[in-house]
Amino acid sequence: MHKVVPITLAVAAAVASTGCTKGAKAAVDPTKIVDSIKAQEAGWQKGYADKDINVLAGEYADDAVLASPGEPLAATDVERRKSLGGLISDPNFKLNFATDRVLVASAGDMATSRGHYSITTTDKATNKPATSSGSYLTVYRRQADGGFKAVEDVIIPGPAEAQAK
Repeated sequence: MHKVVPITLAVAAAVASTGCTKGAKAAVDPTKIVDSIKAQEAGWQKGYADKDINVLAGEYADDAVLASPGEPLAATDVERRKSLGGLISDPNFKLNFATDRVLVASAGDMATSRGHYSITTTDKATNKPATSSGSYLTVYRRQADGGFKAVEDVIIPGPAEAQAK
């Protein structure tokens, strides 16, 4: 009898945890997450247009890394704000970007967004506006509140193919 109780409890725990796992998997709606990420990136673009450092910095998780061309990795809030602030303080700054593809992990806890961008900044050599383009890849992680924040944001200069698959 003493052996039956622990075994019964172990089986009950296994069944309960398996049931929770199946329920959690069924609750993942990739389309809803894709739409949410796209809407979030539209808000992010508005933050750039408004040159709002708080909106921009708020898109990143505490442990996120921003990798911008020609700059050291920005791995803290202070470093990310410095990098973003330098960018948006440029009087010629303009940024347009668009999502080409969002992929969602089957568990619904991670997602990636790949897209293309065009940016205008002041050329340091000529002090005139210069436009360049490229691609980006952002990795998102679900947060405790259910939303997503960027944990890796990599900007890749060079020719960007719009709507590349």
